[in-house]
Amino acid sequence: MEISLSGKRVLITGAGRGIGRALAIRVVACGGHAIALSRTQEHLDTLKAECPSVETVACDLSDWEATRSAVEALGPVDCLVNNAGIMVVEPFLEARKESFDIIFDVNLKATFNVSQVIARGMVARGQGGVIINMSSQLGKTTRPGFAFYCSSKAALDHLTRVMTLELGPKGIRVNCVSPALVETDMTKFVWSDPARAEAAVAAVPMGRLATIEDVVNATLFLLSENAAHISGVSLPVDGGAYAR
Repeated sequence: MEISLSGKRVLITGAGRGIGRALAIRVVACGGHAIALSRTQEHLDTLKAECPSVETVACDLSDWEATRSAVEALGPVDCLVNNAGIMVVEPFLEARKESFDIIFDVNLKATFNVSQVIARGMVARGQGGVIINMSSQLGKTTRPGFAFYCSSKAALDHLTRVMTLELGPKGIRVNCVSPALVETDMTKFVWSDPARAEAAVAAVPMGRLATIEDVVNATLFLLSENAAHISGVSLPVDGGAYAR
């Protein structure tokens, strides 16, 4: 199956490292114009050096007004991937308001904020579009210490369904990609610990953790015309873990 994004302008948040960075590079390889947004200029600089055709934007998504201004200045966007996310692990009885605020500011509010700006542009141009929200298996299951993260991803799944109903008549598809544990810098505290990594792998029927490429491949499929009649889904990339 050929994946073509020829002529598409694709905005990817959280694109300085990990899944977002790999996705930006693959979007270019599929003929699209990738716009990589990250709060860390250093990460954007190294991405630009690796893939010069990527357009880069430095922005702190937790700043509502600055984010709106930065996104509005980008011009037309055909596809949006809300990939940026934050994970803080704290036991429920010790969890802090500051952790709640930053997780929901980035994982949920920023997704709403960026999506609203981009979707308004899509509607105004009348050519439809695609929005993908990067969720998590933990939006559907739970784990001790992840009260805020699980809650933010569960809310993101529900927001996606509402967006699907409201934006579908405008020709805009909205979906979630929901990985289980992926080997990225954000999850290093899990997979770099032998005991935690062993337990995580044991929960996956296919016997391995997801790779960045696994998630990128699923995302590219949903971005492409191969998924032209798929909207409102939360696509697990978890090796069958959710079946347990």
